[in-house]
Amino acid sequence: MSKQFDELNDAFNVTSEVMPVEKQEAKIEKPALSAEDIKKDYEYTRGNLYSIIEKGQEAINGILELAQETEQPRAYEVAGQLIKSVSDATDKLMELQKKLKDVEESTPKGPTNVTNALFVGSTADLQKMLKKVKEEPK
Repeated sequence: MSKQFDELNDAFNVTSEVMPVEKQEAKIEKPALSAEDIKKDYEYTRGNLYSIIEKGQEAINGILELAQETEQPRAYEVAGQLIKSVSDATDKLMELQKKLKDVEESTPKGPTNVTNALFVGSTADLQKMLKKVKEEPK
């Protein structure tokens, strides 16, 4: 090291040792989403979209009244933008419904192919058959 650092080390009565630092990669695992989490997120998003739509409709009513009273082109322009925003929010609500349906369809609900085997006979017959299968060379 430089002479300046050596003087500081002497002044503070410390030794300077350079230790190698090993880099470790942190593995970030994505949490698995359960059906309950998906339902919870859906309900939250749906509630927010409903709130946005309702507030947007109130704002549209207010800006339309203002536009009619003042007859300013800018007020009508803002009203048109608000109408488009509310329309987009309703489209997002419909897309949310479709996405939830797609997620629910992609999760398996149970076995699709089930084979039922039925043995008709006595337990002695079953034991004889199993003993015979066991003795057969593979």
